[in-house]
Amino acid sequence: MSSTNHEGLRREIGVLGLAANTLNRTIGAGIFVLPAFVASFLGETSILAYLFCGFLMMLIMLCFSEIGSKITSTGGAYAYIHAAFGPYAGFLANTMFWFVGILADAAIANAMADMLSIYLPFLSEILFRAIFFLLVFGFFTFVNILGVKHGDNMVKINTLIKLVPLTILIIAGFMGTSIDNLKWHSLPTISKLGEASILLFFAFAGGEASLNVSGELKNPQKVVPLGILSGMGAVVLFYVLIQTVSQGVLGADLVNFKEAPLAAVANKVIGSFGSTLMIAGAVFSMFAALSGSVLSYPRVIFAGANKGWMPKIMAKVHPKFATPYVAIITYAILDLVFSLSGGFKQLAIIASASLLVVYFGVVAATIKLRLQETDKSIGFRLPFGVGIPVSAAISILWFLSNLAMKEITSLVVFLAVLSVLYILIEFYKKRNNHTV
Repeated sequence: MSSTNHEGLRREIGVLGLAANTLNRTIGAGIFVLPAFVASFLGETSILAYLFCGFLMMLIMLCFSEIGSKITSTGGAYAYIHAAFGPYAGFLANTMFWFVGILADAAIANAMADMLSIYLPFLSEILFRAIFFLLVFGFFTFVNILGVKHGDNMVKINTLIKLVPLTILIIAGFMGTSIDNLKWHSLPTISKLGEASILLFFAFAGGEASLNVSGELKNPQKVVPLGILSGMGAVVLFYVLIQTVSQGVLGADLVNFKEAPLAAVANKVIGSFGSTLMIAGAVFSMFAALSGSVLSYPRVIFAGANKGWMPKIMAKVHPKFATPYVAIITYAILDLVFSLSGGFKQLAIIASASLLVVYFGVVAATIKLRLQETDKSIGFRLPFGVGIPVSAAISILWFLSNLAMKEITSLVVFLAVLSVLYILIEFYKKRNNHTV
C-alpha cells in the first residue's frame, strides 16, 4: 500500500523506476550522432572524453544523492536549492528548470518529426505535424494523470524498448570490431579534450530531472542514492560501449558519418536492416525521453504553485488519482505550443547555461546543508566531508567558464528578467495580504 505525502501525492516510485527514468532522460537522440563528433576531436582516444565527463557527472549525481535523500518534497533540484538558499534562489531554480525542460522537449519533438518525415513526408506539413504533436503529448498527459504509477510504468517499458537496438548494436559491434581501430597512436592535448568534453557534457545531462518526482518516491533515503547512481552508472557504461564499438568498427572513417554514425556501424555489422533498426531506435528513444519529461517536469510547476509563484490552480491534486493534473496539462500544452512555434530555437541558447547554474546551485546547497548538519544519521551521506561537492563545484565552474559569450549574456538577461518577475510576484502577494 503506497503512502501519501503532505502535498497529497502518492509515494509509488521505487529504485527501478527512478533508475529507469534517469537512464531514459539522459540517453536520448544525442548518442545516435555523438560518436562521430567526438571522434572528430579526439580520434581513437575519444573514450577519454566519455570517461572524463562520466566521472564529473557522477560527482554531481553524488551530490544529488546526498541532498535528495534528505529533502524529500516534490521538485528535485529546485526543492534542494530553495531549502538551502531561500525563496528567491528557489524561484530562479524552479522557473529555469521547467522552462529548460520545455525547450528540450520542443527540440526533441521536432527532431522526432523530422526523422519520421523521411518515411512519412506529410509530417513536414504544419497541420499534420500539429496533429502528431497533439497525439503524442495528449497520450502522455492522459497516462500521467491516471496516476504516477502508470507514468512510471510507461517510462520503465519505454526505457527497456529503447535499449534493445543499442544493446544489439553493442553485441554485433564487438563481433565486428578491429583491435587496430582502437589502438592509440598519441594522446590528445588538454585543449582538445576540453573541447570534446564541453560538447559531450550535455549528453550526460537530463537524468537529474528524474528527481522532480521526489515527493512520490517510496523511501527517498534509500531510493534516491540507489536509483540516481545506478541509472547514471548505466548511462556511462552504455556511452563508453557505444563509442568503443563505433570506433572499433569504422576506425578513422567514423568522422565521415556525422549525420548517422550508429546507422553506419549497424549497416556494416548487421546489414541494411541494422541501419533501419538504428533509425527506428533513435525515433523511439526521443519518444521515450518525452514520456519521461511529462512525468517529471510538471512536478516542478506544481511545487512552484505551492509556493505561490504560479497560479494556485496548478497546485491542484486530482481527487481520485492523486496526481498534479492541472500542472501536467499545463506543461503538455506549453510543450505543444513551443514545439509548433519554433520559438524554442531562439531560446535554446539559454538552456545549457541555465542547467549548469542549477547544477551549481544543488552542489552549493549540498555543501551548505552539510556544514549546518546537526543529525548525521538522516539520509545518505557522502564520504570525505565536503570534498566531493567541492570537486563537483569546481568542475561546473570550469564548464561555465568555457561557455560562449553569447550564452553567458543570454543567461544574465534571463536571470534579470526572472528577478524582476520575482519582485513583481512578491509585491502582488504582499499587497493581497494587506488587502485581506
